Amino acid sequence: MKIMAVDFGDARTGLAVCDRTEFLASPIGTIEERNPQILAMKVAHMAEQYEARIIVVGLPKNMDGSEGARAEKCRRFADTVAAVTEAEVVMWDERSTTVSAHRILDENNVHGKQRKNVVDTVAAVVILESYLEYRKKQSSRS
Repeated sequence: MKIMAVDFGDARTGLAVCDRTEFLASPIGTIEERNPQILAMKVAHMAEQYEARIIVVGLPKNMDGSEGARAEKCRRFADTVAAVTEAEVVMWDERSTTVSAHRILDENNVHGKQRKNVVDTVAAVVILESYLEYRKKQSSRS
């Protein structure tokens, strides 16, 4: 099944999608939109375009597992997306994904403006890979 991940941001939101076998997570771009309602509709449209049946929205928890204002904002955004799509919307712990994304970009020597343009998309890939690993472990337990 195709699954899309969303790294929600105030100005830029990164997107990634996996193949039908849930093996490969690929970046599909960044949406620059500040209005959460319009952004939710754009995310829903992308999910439909890529035939994603699940939309995974990153949930930025604090390192101790608690949730702050940013997590609440992401939950509200996920609710807005759920209201405009037929896909299932799932929240997924995204602790350290941006740090991982920056590490990946460092390893690939991506800096400056180019880095700013792709970090959110790379973070979405990291979120999706984590979620896919979870699904793989769950299915192997069944």
